[in-house]
Parts: sequence; structure tokens; C-alpha cells
Amino acid sequence: MDENEIIEQLAHHYESIIRLLGDDPTRPGLEKTPMRAAKAMYYATSGYRRDPKQILRSAIFEYAGSKIVIVKDIEFYSLCEHHILPFFGKVSIGYIPDGEMIGLSKLARLVDVFARRLQVQERLCADICTSLTEALSTKGVIVSCSAEHLCMKMRGVEKQDSSTTTLEYSGLFASDASLRAEFFSLIDLK
Repeated sequence: MDENEIIEQLAHHYESIIRLLGDDPTRPGLEKTPMRAAKAMYYATSGYRRDPKQILRSAIFEYAGSKIVIVKDIEFYSLCEHHILPFFGKVSIGYIPDGEMIGLSKLARLVDVFARRLQVQERLCADICTSLTEALSTKGVIVSCSAEHLCMKMRGVEKQDSSTTTLEYSGLFASDASLRAEFFSLIDLK
């Protein structure tokens, strides 16, 4: 099925959802909503149609250094797989090169691949760490993710000031607490 067919089917389902909720999808103001919602959902889930390995492999370079490399505060927007409500925040990624480095923009693209899927924050963090660990020769990878979840803010417990932080790491970051502390210090995470 091609992109246009998928979007058409999504729009049909959104039209049905609007009806089931008690509104008229043909009334002024809603008449184009099913198609707009379908296109938005297709975009918001574009990570399913992108290959993280291909993205990472496209920009790996030799590197003789051995110090930590950090890209911090990569913003992301995702949809909670439990409620299909948005959650959003920032990811910081660190790694210790072992003969290779990666183009910095590829780390941001990697975040988008996994964020633009139906997702949970814990898996998002783990998927980023695992993908980078598998694709790049490193001595260790660390990923921190802080996010706000609308499923906690606008429904359920309705806690407006809550946020969630998750952490995933491999290699030297798993065995050396001082390296984790250095990473936290450099990204200003207390």
C-alpha cells in the first residue's frame, strides 16, 4: 500500500472516530479534519518507515581520540503507545569513541526515528542506546531522556508538574560511576 492509500484509510477511520464521539465530520470546521489528522498521524509515526542502522552507517568516520562526545538537549515529540497522547522532552547522548565517531546530526536523526513511533519513554531511551552501541565502535554509550507526558497531565492522575527521566547505558558507563557522573555534570543533570 502506498503513502496516499494509507493516508486515505487513516482519514476514513478518523471520520468514523469523530462520528463515534458524537460530532459531525462534515460540519464546517471539521470537514477537512479527518485528512489533516491522517497526515499528522502519518508524519508523527514516520519512524516506522526509517531504518536507524542505515542512518547511522551513513556518517561513521575514523577517529583517534578517546574522550567523551556529548550531544545534549535533542528535543523530541512522541506518542504514548498506551493512550496515543503526546509526550515530549529532550534526549542527551554521550559516547566514548573507540576508533570511530559519528556525524553529530545522525544522533538527532536517531532520536527522531524512535520518537516518531508509538512508544514508551523507557524503550525510546533503550532503543537509542542499543542502536548506537551496535552501529558504532565505542567504549560505552549513555543516553538520558527527560519528558513530560500528556497522559499524566490531561487525564488520569492529572499531575501538571510531573516529568520523567530515564537513563540507559552500556560499556564503560555501566561499570564506571565516575564516567556517569561526568556525563551528568556535562549535561547539567543533578
